Amino acid sequence: MKKLMIAAAAALALSACATATPYAPAGPGHHEGYSEQRITADRYRVSFAGNSVTSRETVEMYLLYRAAEVTLQNGYDWFETADRSTQRDTRYVGTPDPFWGPYGPYWRPSWRLYRHGFWGPWGRDPWGPDYDVQQINRYEASAEIIMHHGPKPEGGPHAFDAHQVIENLGPRVTRPAPPK
Repeated sequence: MKKLMIAAAAALALSACATATPYAPAGPGHHEGYSEQRITADRYRVSFAGNSVTSRETVEMYLLYRAAEVTLQNGYDWFETADRSTQRDTRYVGTPDPFWGPYGPYWRPSWRLYRHGFWGPWGRDPWGPDYDVQQINRYEASAEIIMHHGPKPEGGPHAFDAHQVIENLGPRVTRPAPPK
């Protein structure tokens, strides 16, 4: 019974995360979404955390999009990333064989009766039920940004024009569905 409850809880947790994290602020009680913290007048720490269905590429794209929004909201034109990282949280979930029950798997030989010289279909596997193990990754990206006025200098690999980021990434940003 305990194993069945664990499997049901794992299935429920996975079904709750059936869609990728939309571009929205992280709210109380859930970690997914964007957040920012002001460090100085022209410096912020910006983060975006996705769920187990959100790809690393999407998490990093949403981070840059949020950094561009913060830059424009504060009256600046471009930003540079001073420190940028992406963390991966990996966990493993085991799902038991659904055909393993109190009477054992019916299509396997009996190990219970083998020691007595019998081999029958009604015994239980001495190693227990089979488990399907699934690797689940969750990504969180963060960057410390420094915002600037005027045109972006050429050639800086860590410098981004906020207007161009909004224009180029905006069509790829998935926002949450409006409440019904």
